Amino acid sequence: MADMVFSSNIFLFVFLPAFLGIYFLSPTRWRNAWIVLGSYAFYAWWRLDFLALFVGVTLVNYVVGRRIFAAQAVEAHASARRWMVAGVVADLAVLGYFKYANFGVDSFNLMLTSAGVAPFHLADIVLPIGISFYTFQAVSYVIDVYRRDTPPADNLVDFAAFIALFPQLIAGPVLRYKDLAPQFKHRPLSADLFGEGVARFMQGFIKKVLIADSVAPLVDAGFALEDPTMADAWLTTLAYTVQLYFDFSGYTDMAIGLGLMMGFRFIENFRQPYVSQSITEFWRRWHISLSTWLKDYLYISLGGNRRGKVRTYINLLLTMVLGGLWHGANWTFVVWGAWHGAILAVERMLGVNGSPKGFNPARWAVTFLFVMLGWVAFRAETLGDAGRLYAVMFGAGDLALSPAYAAAISQFNLALLGLGVAVLLLGGLRDRLAAAGAAHPGGHPLVLRWAGALALPVFVAAVLKLSADSYSPFLYFQF
Repeated sequence: MADMVFSSNIFLFVFLPAFLGIYFLSPTRWRNAWIVLGSYAFYAWWRLDFLALFVGVTLVNYVVGRRIFAAQAVEAHASARRWMVAGVVADLAVLGYFKYANFGVDSFNLMLTSAGVAPFHLADIVLPIGISFYTFQAVSYVIDVYRRDTPPADNLVDFAAFIALFPQLIAGPVLRYKDLAPQFKHRPLSADLFGEGVARFMQGFIKKVLIADSVAPLVDAGFALEDPTMADAWLTTLAYTVQLYFDFSGYTDMAIGLGLMMGFRFIENFRQPYVSQSITEFWRRWHISLSTWLKDYLYISLGGNRRGKVRTYINLLLTMVLGGLWHGANWTFVVWGAWHGAILAVERMLGVNGSPKGFNPARWAVTFLFVMLGWVAFRAETLGDAGRLYAVMFGAGDLALSPAYAAAISQFNLALLGLGVAVLLLGGLRDRLAAAGAAHPGGHPLVLRWAGALALPVFVAAVLKLSADSYSPFLYFQF
């Protein structure tokens, strides 16, 4: 059975038309219930048994939210705190077991074997898809209710719809109940809003299928090389920098577009991150829903910048290390998080402006280099693989592509990489011009008309390419 991702024929031509058809024909009071049923069907397509875990997490957090609210209503603050802690611990325990148990055992066994002690075996645990996203949403709900930032959900159906909402269920953005609660009670449906959603969905689909999937062979072939040259390493790193952005931002565009079709407005998750002039600015533009979640629920909980400079730097580093580990149970993600956390701490120490008005090419170039170097560890299977690429990137290796790499890629792959780079440059230029007040806030009308005219045929071309290619999952599905 084929996987049902947004960029699949089963989703485009079977699930989505059926879901939207029933959704629009249903009375308003039944639409949230249909979201729950449709989203459960979408999730169960991968693994029916993990649907039970998903429903269990939903029920537990709904009850915990109600208990916190009830305790606060009678000024039982200690009881409310206990319920909040219990809910957060339960969510993190589920995430910890399924996502990190194998990693913990493997790391412990490595220490045992290095000491000459026989390792022990734990049955391999399958990672439920989307667990990182829906547990984070559950945690934020429990904490927000405890902080009185939002009242608890009025009924189980609305809360289940929030947790299960299929457009963002598998790979975000990370939503918060307090932002969506009014939309579960009332959301407008209109032809204009639906058309806006369709256009946004097509934009994301084109990003994913035409650019990200076309660049992917450059990345896969490069990281598979046993003896890469300097040219291999830098081209591979650039390709992954482009692939990851278009893959993940493409998914986000599709999720936001699907939400608009249903009457929801989700948080924007990307804002031209590769035009950033510091890592601080980068995290205000990249995966915005996650970076704000980490700030509000982890960094601030650790003390933020309220306990002195040294503690602030430690909190930044620890937040990013844990944020890196959230992405995957591998030391490569820990190193990637530590890399970003250390740079953030240094920038805070130096007083770097995270929202610059002008454009400094040198600062941009250094920031982009830091981001690219981080992506090497993020993508590598092991620290040894990352180290091998780093060594040749800054060594005295051959400046030409190796025969093995040249044979594994095509001119088409390189052309689409060039297209991706051009799109990033034009988007970044437009962002900077808009910040300087030199660009139309919504884009030049003539450019918008041409973009609208080209969107449909390019989307059709992307659908045809999808039908001809093999299955290519979204990169963030593994997280």
